[in-house]
Amino acid sequence: MNLYELTATQTADKIKAGEVTAKEVTQAVLARMDAVNPAINAVVARNDAEALQAADAVDAARAAGTPLGPMAGVPVTIKENVDQTGFATTNGLRIQKDLIAAADNPVVASLRRAGAVIVGRTNTPAFSLRWFTRNSLHGHTKNPHNSGITPGGSSGGAASATAAGIGAMGHGTDIGGSIRYPAYACGLQGIRPTLGRVAARNASAPDRHIGAQLMAVSGPHARSVADLRLTLTAMATPDLQDPWHAPVPMNGPAYPRRAALCVSPEGLNTHPLVEQSLREAAARLADAGWEVVEVESPPFREPARLQAKLWLAEMERGAKAAFAQEADPDALHVLAEMHKITPLPDLNEVLDALQSRLVFLREWQMFLADYPVLICPISAEPPFPDLLDLTDFPRVLEAQLTQVGLPLMGLPGMSVFTGFGTGEAGHTPLGAQLISARYREDIMLDAAEAIEQRSPQIKVVTPA
Repeated sequence: MNLYELTATQTADKIKAGEVTAKEVTQAVLARMDAVNPAINAVVARNDAEALQAADAVDAARAAGTPLGPMAGVPVTIKENVDQTGFATTNGLRIQKDLIAAADNPVVASLRRAGAVIVGRTNTPAFSLRWFTRNSLHGHTKNPHNSGITPGGSSGGAASATAAGIGAMGHGTDIGGSIRYPAYACGLQGIRPTLGRVAARNASAPDRHIGAQLMAVSGPHARSVADLRLTLTAMATPDLQDPWHAPVPMNGPAYPRRAALCVSPEGLNTHPLVEQSLREAAARLADAGWEVVEVESPPFREPARLQAKLWLAEMERGAKAAFAQEADPDALHVLAEMHKITPLPDLNEVLDALQSRLVFLREWQMFLADYPVLICPISAEPPFPDLLDLTDFPRVLEAQLTQVGLPLMGLPGMSVFTGFGTGEAGHTPLGAQLISARYREDIMLDAAEAIEQRSPQIKVVTPA
């Protein structure tokens, strides 16, 4: 096995055991980046000298007998919409190419404290707005499995890099599926944590409005569920900069191993390949001793509508001028399509949306008390042909119902890989979404491990 193929847990274990040095791993990943990144354009900023210096520090600490962090020497990437000292927080924008961060976002600081080695920063669409990854600053990110399908978005660079062996973990953010969908499209495991699980703040910009405060989170993409446990735990360290952060233990009390399966939430037109993937995930969980019951899920449609209203209200108030100044054609097209579907809300509609959030969260909590895990689609379709939203935005938005609906309640969700199929654009990864109660990521991870053990192994892919 090449060093760049090691998972995060394997890397940390081998470095701690002295079987390999952090510098050797970092050099292997940087060489892998040289080899494959030109084909996928996943990493758009790098500082090899800083990465090698961080690796040398890990090796020096081990030689001195200093206790190592849980991610000591693990190569990771950071999405370009969070602050990393000395780098521009571009968010995929030309107008922010010189917005150099003076301090790390808490999630970046947490990864550093755990010993992770940051090897690069990954691409995101302009304003981190789409389920596709292209912008006027850095260009187009491709899916290493199949260049004809989207790598997902907005954390498409993170997932593409991780799938191709550029780092064992890719940091992402999720306000409407931006961790879960890229993991799905790139054949990875990816988790959207509970609101407040991972502290975050960009000191380079004003605080966001209430919609994003309630819905946006940071989380990891990885090639194994064990790596999600490791990296999420490392990310979830307290930081007073984020008032939403809640220092809740990573593992909760015992729970019944019972799961719900919902193939077509609220009449969603689920593609046969997606249904097959969901039923395979349910069967694998049942094989592991879980009880699986097919039922209707709590609401997604109205939460998705309200999520879009809150998001659009924030963009209209805080970013309208920036959209015009940036003039990214993809972003302007998507914003116009959103305006068609979701008129700009007035103050009363925003207040009503926040009130309704409580109603929906209560309903979901009661459901998840009976069924600690829900299995449902990540998307109603296999990963889309790339840039489909520019020609058929309504189709894309409808398929992403469960991506958009979940964040309103601040609930955790994850994408678990189940295998491959042949979709509209050819060879494509497939998966299922798992949802659990607030701060019960441990339940989702338990279920995902059972599914992972009975699914094809995730391997590093070399782009054609």
